[in-house]
Amino acid sequence: MSELNDPRVFFAAERTLLAWNRTSLTLMGFGFVVEKFALFVRMLMPGSQTAATTHGPSFWIGISFIVLGAATALLATLQYRGVLATLRPVEIPPGYWTHLAVYATLLLAVLGIVLAAFLATDLK
Repeated sequence: MSELNDPRVFFAAERTLLAWNRTSLTLMGFGFVVEKFALFVRMLMPGSQTAATTHGPSFWIGISFIVLGAATALLATLQYRGVLATLRPVEIPPGYWTHLAVYATLLLAVLGIVLAAFLATDLK
């Protein structure tokens, strides 16, 4: 249990969750760019020998970054919930929606998993 009796402890935990949320989003965005890099190279070099359905290294690295971003969002949510459990009611402002950031981060994780699944099954 926290002994500070200060709402700033809660807000610091929430800011940390949102920082991890941004990190997760960045990892997923970078993974998407890396995954689509092979397509970009094929567009620049029309005579490329890489088939359109071949999953090369950029595909697997990109998918890995997307999955890492989704896992980061899930783990950040678990960590935040653990910190919330240690706070006293006096440290949480009355009427504050404590789970709004959790919902946003979990939605980000779900969308990351859906994106990874879509890219893994997209064979153009």
